[in-house]
Amino acid sequence: MRNDIPANLRRVALILTGLLAILFLYISFIQIFEGNQLTAHPLNRRATEAARRVPRGEILDRHGDKLAYSERDSEGTYHREYPYGAIFAHLVGYDNPKYGKAGLEGTFNGELSGLTHPERHLGAIVRLWGPIPGNHLVLTVDRALQQAAYQALGGHRGAVVVIDPRTGAILAMVSKPAFNPNTLDRDWEKITSSADSPLLNRATQGLYPPGSTVKIMIAEAALREKITDINKVFKCDGKLKIGPDYVLNEASLRAHGRVNLEEALAVSCNVTFGSLALELGRTRMANLFERYGFTRSIGEEWQESPVRLPVFSRLGDGDLAQTGIGQGSLLVTPLRMALIAAAFANNGKIMKPYVVEKIVAADGTVINEFKPSEWLTPVEPNLAKVVGQMMVTVVAEGTGSAARIGGIKVAGKTGTAENPHGAPHAWFIGYAPADNPEIAVAVLVENGGAGGEVAAPIARQIIAHQLY
Repeated sequence: MRNDIPANLRRVALILTGLLAILFLYISFIQIFEGNQLTAHPLNRRATEAARRVPRGEILDRHGDKLAYSERDSEGTYHREYPYGAIFAHLVGYDNPKYGKAGLEGTFNGELSGLTHPERHLGAIVRLWGPIPGNHLVLTVDRALQQAAYQALGGHRGAVVVIDPRTGAILAMVSKPAFNPNTLDRDWEKITSSADSPLLNRATQGLYPPGSTVKIMIAEAALREKITDINKVFKCDGKLKIGPDYVLNEASLRAHGRVNLEEALAVSCNVTFGSLALELGRTRMANLFERYGFTRSIGEEWQESPVRLPVFSRLGDGDLAQTGIGQGSLLVTPLRMALIAAAFANNGKIMKPYVVEKIVAADGTVINEFKPSEWLTPVEPNLAKVVGQMMVTVVAEGTGSAARIGGIKVAGKTGTAENPHGAPHAWFIGYAPADNPEIAVAVLVENGGAGGEVAAPIARQIIAHQLY
């Protein structure tokens, strides 16, 4: 059999042509569909070094106050300045040549650096027109409210989230302990070795048992499923015996006696809500948390730690009752609980949270504007109103009385969440004014003790600052 050299050459040529075509298509795909993402990626050192010679866009609060801006140094490169230091550290983040980017500086790196400008694809040719400055971010947060929340949290470890329930706009987001992004080079070793984890954004990444704050959800579910009504009377003698060897106790073994649902919520009766969780059962409890979005992501841009839910089908009765009072293996973020408060404030609707209002070019042109959008409707409006009134009673007459404000009707729920690592975590979630809500708030104080004594006064300061 003789070799057909021309035929073999044609085959090789076709194979090579095919490989070149595949390579061309792959390079085109990267350039067209993934170019901006790869260019703006924080690990792209070449792009990062190039960006140092271009003024990075400013980050502004809703009123135009500068939260981050670029200054040029003697070598002709730019560095970032953060006028409010630790107050906005977790939300705004940092842009550091050595330690990379975090917060909004990382999430919106492409926009702030200008690397997503279409002209940047022209490579070195673009330099003929001079440096292209980055775009500005205008946020939904209020600088003064952020400062007030930071000060209200004081020396506690914890987080505060304030949201406009009507739109989903984040008005303030604080995490403590924090760090000063202006002195990151000097303080990095101290920051990273601290047992208090100051780099952790507790508002979105901290996971905590929610304690009694979930009782508003249990109350709504029990009414929705017609397990109870507002007139049914429960008897609390200080403990709930479950099975042969399990007892769910009230705090300090206090017996509340005969209480209806509103009174039970006001005094945060464990016996009542543990009983309701048992009546709801495993399937309806699982559906409840799914209905409120606990199994869904609110968006990758938040980098939120996923909620940890128990496997309801495997829970014993004692653990199911514990979940009904926000204990057991249930862990949530403060941002998530702010959204729960917002649901009752907004007639049962949860708006998708957002913190960037618009992206603006250096010449003032609005490149992108973010509009409010509905995320979920977990509660029927009539039930949101009923439970909301119960939350008003919690503040007016119950465990949340430290959140009372003269002339402003506040709705809320306290939580004292036991944990195996120390003193209980203190919670307060709520909204105001109760009859026409403008803000919803979640306050979490790590190892703070009783929510009504520690978290509620912090919420009071924040609400009063915003509404007075």
